[in-house]
Amino acid sequence: MGVNAEQARIEQNDSETQRWHLWGPYLSNRQWGTVREDYSANGDAWNYLPHDQARSRAYRWGEDGLAGLSDYKQRLCFAWSFWNGKDPILKERLFGLSGPQGNHGEDVKELYWYLDNTPSHSYMRILYRYPQIRFPYEELVSRNGSRSRLEPEFELWHTNVLRENRYFDIEITYAKATPDDILIRATATNRGPEPAALHLLPTLWFRNTWSWGRETRKPMLREAARTMVEAKHDELGRYQLHCEDSQEFLFTENDSNFERLWNVPNHSPFVKDSINDAVIHNNIDLVNPNKVGTKAAAHYRFTIPAGEKVSIRLRLTRTDLGSARASRAVRGASPPTSLSHNPVGEAPAGARELRAGVALRALPGEELRSDAFSGYNEIFSARRAEADDFYNSIAPVNLTAEHKTIQRQALSGLLWNKQFYYYIVEEWLAGDPANPPPPPSRLSGRNSEWRNVYNERIMSMPDTWEFPWYASWDLAFHCIPLALIDPHFAKGQLETVVREWYQHPNGHVPACEWNFSDVNPPVLAWAAWRVFQIERRQTGKGDRAFLETIFHKMLLAFTWWVNRKDSKGRNIFEGGFLGLDNIGVFDRSASFPDGTHLEQSDSTSWMGMFSLNLLRIAIELAMENHVYENIATKFFEHFLGIAAAMNNLGGKGIGLWDEEDEFYYDVLHTPGGRYLPLKVRSIVGLMPLLAVETIQWQLIDALPGFKQRLEWYLAHRPDLASLVSRWQEPGMHERRLLALTRGHRMKCLLRRMLDPNEFLSDYGIRSVSKYHKEHPYRLFVHDEEKVVNYEPAESQTGIFGGNSNWRGPVWFPINYLLIESLQQFHHYYGDDFKVECPTGSGTYLTLNEIANELSNRLIKLWLRNEKGERPFLRASDGAFNPATDSERYWFHEYFNGDNGGGLGASHQTGWTALVAKLIQQQGEFGTIGK
Repeated sequence: MGVNAEQARIEQNDSETQRWHLWGPYLSNRQWGTVREDYSANGDAWNYLPHDQARSRAYRWGEDGLAGLSDYKQRLCFAWSFWNGKDPILKERLFGLSGPQGNHGEDVKELYWYLDNTPSHSYMRILYRYPQIRFPYEELVSRNGSRSRLEPEFELWHTNVLRENRYFDIEITYAKATPDDILIRATATNRGPEPAALHLLPTLWFRNTWSWGRETRKPMLREAARTMVEAKHDELGRYQLHCEDSQEFLFTENDSNFERLWNVPNHSPFVKDSINDAVIHNNIDLVNPNKVGTKAAAHYRFTIPAGEKVSIRLRLTRTDLGSARASRAVRGASPPTSLSHNPVGEAPAGARELRAGVALRALPGEELRSDAFSGYNEIFSARRAEADDFYNSIAPVNLTAEHKTIQRQALSGLLWNKQFYYYIVEEWLAGDPANPPPPPSRLSGRNSEWRNVYNERIMSMPDTWEFPWYASWDLAFHCIPLALIDPHFAKGQLETVVREWYQHPNGHVPACEWNFSDVNPPVLAWAAWRVFQIERRQTGKGDRAFLETIFHKMLLAFTWWVNRKDSKGRNIFEGGFLGLDNIGVFDRSASFPDGTHLEQSDSTSWMGMFSLNLLRIAIELAMENHVYENIATKFFEHFLGIAAAMNNLGGKGIGLWDEEDEFYYDVLHTPGGRYLPLKVRSIVGLMPLLAVETIQWQLIDALPGFKQRLEWYLAHRPDLASLVSRWQEPGMHERRLLALTRGHRMKCLLRRMLDPNEFLSDYGIRSVSKYHKEHPYRLFVHDEEKVVNYEPAESQTGIFGGNSNWRGPVWFPINYLLIESLQQFHHYYGDDFKVECPTGSGTYLTLNEIANELSNRLIKLWLRNEKGERPFLRASDGAFNPATDSERYWFHEYFNGDNGGGLGASHQTGWTALVAKLIQQQGEFGTIGK
């Protein structure tokens, strides 16, 4: 079976014959309020550059825009601005509340949907819903500010702006003719009952690289014809933006408005917000009459009748294909070579001549030729059909249309979340030559220990507004569904985050920009192994060079963990919040002045899992290089030590297993030698289930050195061997099992996990047991009472800003790992081993059947039930229009532990895109729920 057109483009991009990734949705939805733009003395990123300044202030480290795209170094950007004739400012970017403004932290207050995207970004669609009456900026701020953490957030659909459907649905679609010839279409539909005015301003601009004293060259935009803007950049080359039937162009500079921001005279009247003021206030003297600058917008004005629509067509195309010095996006390339002047995305000569048969070059004063848009509609139709072919080729044949749509939009949202991320910590700490020096406190403040960080890459972000920065443990989960559609990019992401200009020299992997030194769960080795397996299954051959590269970097990370988080050398690990924010009784990253420290069930379990991941990778690598047999033995030994310590083998320490409750707990260790179990029933206590691996005996027979060392352990340390789940007993298909939990303890954990009155909800595994709804856990710390309740929806505490909640809701990453663990256990125990599911039901299922059941419960979040309801919408009543939005989806950060309503970031098709992988495997297994 041959490859389809989109698969061919991915192959061309991977081999660099054509760089289809040169342009993509790499423009962030929010650059304001980020750490990168913060030069304050106290690290107050939200208030240093707030939303109100975003339209007027040139960004230092990136750009943002609405429904936009950029080249992969974000030199040239394109996005949309809208005006309804009533708003006080152009709608140039999505509005939302900062962390301090929201009663549950930062939150975008807009309506938009990522409808489609392909891995090469050859076809992309997004829908933005724009109110026809004045956008309620002040109301959203004040109403949320007056609410407590016990109340839900006040959203756009709680105001009156959407009543009677008085809004425009604006669909933006992109289709690539070639890697650097992009067709753009905007279609605005008036959903309201009366005619309404709408201004559309497609905007082209350069990221400001010239104001900081590090780059003297300045790119230029100019009006080259009545309906065409030419862009010239020393590295990117020349591009033209053709705007069919454009009424006028407005030009200015992407420079800060000093007068508005700081009451200092501007060097020029042409500043970043000049187009805003020209349109809103008719201050036409603020735009450049010479039609040149670094920011330009075409201005379209419409009055759209009720129920009618208008469309505009544009085309962004490169004109100097033979001479542009655009940089090459080599996977994992170092910063010095990332600015290569080799041509990128250059189509073969024949392709250039056949590009819809157009001659797009226009000289000054020359009118745009009518054939600039010839073949336009045909290209759009072709790209849409090719996108259909691509996603149909991935989806198992027995999926329903609803399942296919959910999977496709999840993967599309994941692709829309690819963003350019620029952050050179050394320069950021020191400040720029052309600007006043930052405060001295900066040199010892946030991220000051991470001077090695030189980030200038396209990264997969958790969410383009609420989390417009990469997070290393989120990234690991992103790569699993990414590997279904673009394994080359998935591998590149994992390789990048452990390169020398990301990973610290001591082995620590950066967490996220708010604090690179935070400790995230060590899941990158797991992700690398899974991506390797997915690609091997797809192509018949795994990328061993990739696997070996990640393995060596993970050796450094493992050593960092052992040296820094097991300070006593007892194989019981600390770790801090570990990505689970408020799950603990208190901030688990905080230190106690008297030396008390927390010995963590999840941290120790993660390290057990990490050991097994590295053991399995070492075995794979040893099949072709027997040197790795020694290293495999090392991680076998590490795992045994962790298992022994966690279960207090021989009574030599304090175990984390509680015999009375039959559950694992964190333990508070005081300087006086006291050990206090913190009896919170949370997923922290279920995480020992994640440390499991099955190995076929044939693999061990093929590695004589490794086998000999294992036999030594069996002979000389039978206590350890028996602890690690009956090593000497072969399971189904002659497999051997390595796991932290014995059969009895595993059953105890599963009994609680599968109990509807504890962890099992209709939509997956809760993060905290429902037991705590009636039985809150209470602890006094320094005369202050700390309480953990079951909180199924938004967080009621301010820990980590209160913008996420691990005290009851359902989260995809841990649920996904639990499902994988159940599948691993089933590989060993087989169909004869059954567990009651749900607990108390009298129904017994195999572990594989339980994995399928949990998968289908998670998928059910988006499926219509017998009443036609989609559970994810239960926290967003009023956001969707049933008449038009029945096949549109949001993929939230987490979900209500009782009713499945989507919570947190509404577009976190980062790790929530794991639903695409669950749909894939349930479809392939033939066990998908209907």
